[in-house]
Amino acid sequence: QVQLVESGGGLVQPGGSLRLSCAASGFLFRLYAMGWYRQAPGSQRELVASITNDGRANYADSVKGRFTISRDNAKNTVYLQMNSLKPEDTAVYYCNVNWGGRDYWGQGTQVTVSS
Repeated sequence: QVQLVESGGGLVQPGGSLRLSCAASGFLFRLYAMGWYRQAPGSQRELVASITNDGRANYADSVKGRFTISRDNAKNTVYLQMNSLKPEDTAVYYCNVNWGGRDYWGQGTQVTVSS
């Protein structure tokens, strides 16, 4: 079955960096686009970044120039490098794949940006 396992979240000061990882299994990872979403308390889940199977990336305007999504098809892993973090980046971050017409999500990893 499809499994997505996120890691790498934590507490960081404003201006700091974190790298999130999402290990995928249960499907042919190299064939599918992947996405990172986030959900802050009281807010809807929003798309942060996505990457196609051949490596083309798209970003939400709020993170352009600060976040970088990448993938390693040999390791079935997608990454989100987050630099220049701001308090408004605080959220639970989720990995996503749409496989077989259905959205799959990981358990999420908490990112807190605070001094």
